[in-house]
Amino acid sequence: METRIPEGKKLISPTDKMSYMGRIDFDDPNAPVFIWAGSNVRMRFKGTSVSAVIFNRRFFNKMSVGYVIDGKVCRADFGEENEWEKEYCLTLADGLEDGEHEIVLFKRQDASHYFRFLGFVIDGEVLEAPALPSRKIEVFGDSVSAGAVVEARDFEGKCDPEGHEGIYDNAWYSYASITARNLGAQLNCTAQGGISVFDNTGWFHAPDFIGMETAYDKLCYYPEGERGYTPWDFGRYTPNVVIFAVGQNDSHNEAEGDPDITDISFRTRWKEGYKGIIKELRAKYHRAYFVLLLTVLGHDPEWDKAVDEIAYELSDSRIRHFMFTRTGKATPGHPRISEQYEMAEELTAYLSGLGEDIWK
Repeated sequence: METRIPEGKKLISPTDKMSYMGRIDFDDPNAPVFIWAGSNVRMRFKGTSVSAVIFNRRFFNKMSVGYVIDGKVCRADFGEENEWEKEYCLTLADGLEDGEHEIVLFKRQDASHYFRFLGFVIDGEVLEAPALPSRKIEVFGDSVSAGAVVEARDFEGKCDPEGHEGIYDNAWYSYASITARNLGAQLNCTAQGGISVFDNTGWFHAPDFIGMETAYDKLCYYPEGERGYTPWDFGRYTPNVVIFAVGQNDSHNEAEGDPDITDISFRTRWKEGYKGIIKELRAKYHRAYFVLLLTVLGHDPEWDKAVDEIAYELSDSRIRHFMFTRTGKATPGHPRISEQYEMAEELTAYLSGLGEDIWK
């Protein structure tokens, strides 16, 4: 479908003066595919309006994209029709002061959809792409790291609202994104709601549950994607800091019964699976500093003890276990924005305290 551009405006190609963050599929550089939550594209321009042209593929839930215009965080909805596949030209800002502006378009949600980005429409002039920070972080995590249900402000410290259909998800406000901004770093947010270490456990992609053991090295990490499962080229992004925040969903297994982390045989198997991923990442990111953690979402403290054992058993001075003040004790539902900021401030302070060497 060819996009109709209003008179007096022009389409800025995805290849023209833009900067990108995240695991994004550039197989077709004129239509990059946004898959992981928090993936984003940034552009500077002169003019009074900006729209985004995207082709959206919906799987479930209600969806919207996020954007930041001149520092203001906003959202653009796809409308009530919630079609499975459709091209949209979404108005992001209109009636702006005629001058220089910066727009960031980002994926708010995780696997409920993916979209092809076909460009921005402006009524002015595109400027040089914003420079990306030299510092780099990658976060491997679950729904908390992906910013699920953060905007349900009236449910702070409570269970999630029933039937929310993803409308409160916003990866921009995950502790991962906030920490990266606090530290002036790029971020690859490799996080998916419901994911666990092992396949066939957790909550993601029922009934054929997909774990981080399958997803961690993928660009597209589920078979229904644009090109199905696709491998990630680790040479495209080498982080200084890796945060591994998986374990919250690992107590669920529909087929075999929920595992017990106090069971010695399961604990050993789980730790070995976890360590296997860390070792693979360590081999690829041999100079990175690794932080293993679980979040403030309620869970059995035995999982934290198991993560601590993993850090000790790996016996690597650049792999450490970190705990928030309220790890596992803050809320029975997903952390809301204020709780995400709480985690981000503590993690920011921890990483800052490690000194400049971790960024070299």
